[in-house]
Amino acid sequence: MFIAFEGIEGSGKSTQSRLLAKTLKNRGFEVVYSREPGGCALGDDLRKILLDSKNKDLDQRSELFMYLAARAQHVKDKIMPAVRDNKIIIVDRFNDSTIAYQGYGRGLDTDFVYQLCDFACYGLWPDITIVLDMPVEIGIKRARLRNEFYKKNNMDESRFEQEELKFHERVREGYLDLQKRYNERIVIIDATGSVEEIGSSILSVLKERLGLEV
Repeated sequence: MFIAFEGIEGSGKSTQSRLLAKTLKNRGFEVVYSREPGGCALGDDLRKILLDSKNKDLDQRSELFMYLAARAQHVKDKIMPAVRDNKIIIVDRFNDSTIAYQGYGRGLDTDFVYQLCDFACYGLWPDITIVLDMPVEIGIKRARLRNEFYKKNNMDESRFEQEELKFHERVREGYLDLQKRYNERIVIIDATGSVEEIGSSILSVLKERLGLEV
């Protein structure tokens, strides 16, 4: 079972994906948790470049291909082995992030980006993709507060938070459009509630869509 979490900056993907992984592990499931960019040595190295605010002038094509390179290695090294071993794999961001950010956000051809993503992931898409949705103003405010904490600990992952709100609006609209196009795989969940409320909604969706009893 392959579950991906998506959403704009500050929507709570990391919190909810980690919470789900912990819940499932506590119930006896074998779970592999990962994130993108990252999840393997190459992905972690590329993450430092892609999210560092000093690289604000990174060309959009360079950005796209670095994400794809990180994903291809991540799928080969971590996701495919987990799938073969019949484990539950939970990933914080996957293909839909690339389509939403580099396609809708940057203005690259979304169909072409989709094809590149499909190639990079060996055609392995999630069984379900959970998009946590909220107004851009709320998400960006949360993300910027989070990054202030990161900077105090000598971590800088704020490159996307520095983008104008219009960029993030395009990303959000991209996710909503993707859900309409691929509604058999993508589910939108309101992320404006409490952590507990959102987590409960996610479990309900997994039960309804995948028959996962938790």
